Amino acid sequence: MAAEAARAAGVSGAAAHKWVSRYRDEGPAGLEDRSSRARRCPKALPQRHVHRILRARRHPKQGPHQLAAVVGSPRSTIFGVLRRHQMNRLAHLDRPSGAPIRCEKQCPGELLHVDVRSSGGSRPGGGWRMLGHSTKTRRATESSRRAGRAGYDYLHAAVDDHSRVAYIEVHPDERGETCARFLARAAGFFAEHGVRIQAMMTDTP
Repeated sequence: MAAEAARAAGVSGAAAHKWVSRYRDEGPAGLEDRSSRARRCPKALPQRHVHRILRARRHPKQGPHQLAAVVGSPRSTIFGVLRRHQMNRLAHLDRPSGAPIRCEKQCPGELLHVDVRSSGGSRPGGGWRMLGHSTKTRRATESSRRAGRAGYDYLHAAVDDHSRVAYIEVHPDERGETCARFLARAAGFFAEHGVRIQAMMTDTP
């Protein structure tokens, strides 16, 4: 039975037996998503060593290459510690104290960043990068300009602060009506993925 269910679901037999075993042991609660992180990690870096790396990062503000000689750990280990604590980029640290200043929301939907950027338009079929330099290409480009098809495209983007998932549309303008309709569709997109937008931030006038 488990093998047939595995084939129908497109998963391995081992995965099917794992879920069956969870259901028998825990009931419906055993089918809930859970972290794949190991319960124990005997070879994990000691916490005191982690603190030493973070202290060394704050004060000299050096990178993993230089810190490797200071703290006696491999560069890859140091980089992993700095990334987990959001200290892998100096731009994310306060200059005087070295404390992390980059904030990130705790769950999807808490904050949505909305922005509009302009991009130079091109005629149908692409520009010279796609079609190459030729008299025919130049004439087609000039014809498009005379027809009023040259100008700018506007990229409307909505990015979730936590997950960094982005929803983007291209429009010929950035008028209020266009932005409002884009925002409604963006909210629908995130809703389809189980995300409810709670707040929005934009610098678009």
